[in-house]
Amino acid sequence: MKKHYFFKALLLLIPVSAFLLMSSSGGRNDGRSGSPGDGNQTCAACHSGGNFNASASITTNIPVTGYQLNTPYTISVNTNSTSSTHGFQLTAENNTNTKIGTFTAGSGSRVANNRVTQTTPSSSGNWSFTWTSPSTDLGRVTFYAAVNAADGTGGTGGDQVVTTTSTRPSLSISEAKRLRFDMFPNPASDNLTIQLPSDSERATVQFYDYVGKLTLTKEISLSNNKIDVNSLNSGIYILKVVSKDKIGTQKFIKN
Repeated sequence: MKKHYFFKALLLLIPVSAFLLMSSSGGRNDGRSGSPGDGNQTCAACHSGGNFNASASITTNIPVTGYQLNTPYTISVNTNSTSSTHGFQLTAENNTNTKIGTFTAGSGSRVANNRVTQTTPSSSGNWSFTWTSPSTDLGRVTFYAAVNAADGTGGTGGDQVVTTTSTRPSLSISEAKRLRFDMFPNPASDNLTIQLPSDSERATVQFYDYVGKLTLTKEISLSNNKIDVNSLNSGIYILKVVSKDKIGTQKFIKN
């Protein structure tokens, strides 16, 4: 009689196990991003034993100078591996391990509990989606992602999980630390004039392109405040002006 019940229980477990495996192929709703807020947990707790020479990276169009408040940015997870099947989970947290901002899913991804994950396994291991920064200053943001390079059998053995992170500061500055300056003309093609406030005699001016690369640095003063921008390529730049302990930023267009 006990043997009979054992086989019944075994038969019941087969479809349940199959359902769990299929549901995981569409991503996990619980925390598996590898972030501190997710308890540093990834899918490696189950998926392990494989080696596909996998590596992953996070790219974003948030400038290295920082994100503006309440602004949408494109976030991408990119994978290199010899596997033909991949899944992922990503989240965004500040320095108190609190999830910040909101996500909008892209192709092949969905949003669940302030995290982004795959809808179906991806052959490329590449996903792009949108993160909208918080409307109040919650500090720097770190994106955490865990990618599973799977063997494609539907089981959990023979898979390889890798993690990656990317951090950006906030551009929100308290009024006491904010440097207010004027610049003209904007757009400009040859020379740009920076007009500092009277209490700032000298400043460092930095030009960052749209992907956050520092392209030009100049020192200015109240009496010598013109910058030759001929060497810059045409496009949009974030201008960062630092004077003592104050910082100011503005958008600059180079014709």
